[in-house]
Amino acid sequence: MSNRRKSASWNSYRSQFLRSPAWFARRDRWFRKQQRLGRPLACVACAQPAPKERLELHHLDYGGVRFVDGAWRAFERHDDLVPMHPYCHDLLHRLMDRDLVLSRHRTRRTASALALQRLRLKLSASGGPR
Repeated sequence: MSNRRKSASWNSYRSQFLRSPAWFARRDRWFRKQQRLGRPLACVACAQPAPKERLELHHLDYGGVRFVDGAWRAFERHDDLVPMHPYCHDLLHRLMDRDLVLSRHRTRRTASALALQRLRLKLSASGGPR
């Protein structure tokens, strides 16, 4: 299985699920739970705080994303999602896509963890996202 991003036209997850009511409802539930738990919102890559409107959620695992009876369903576990600034999220996917080991020979969770580790180092060395 590949962790490589596919173009939106070839990837129904990106072109349909991420625009579906199921995803927006799941995203809202994730942010509400963070608030209930008293956890401040911050990007997992650069550690900069941000309101939910400025954060995206990165999937560490797609196991909870399902197409059932003609509709998308969002059954992700809470810890399968992590908040990221759009810029940091894009950088993370670029790292995962360009590294052969991360894009093809690791689970998504492991690839994400290794790419996040590298991204944090790069961002801290450069003084953070620009």
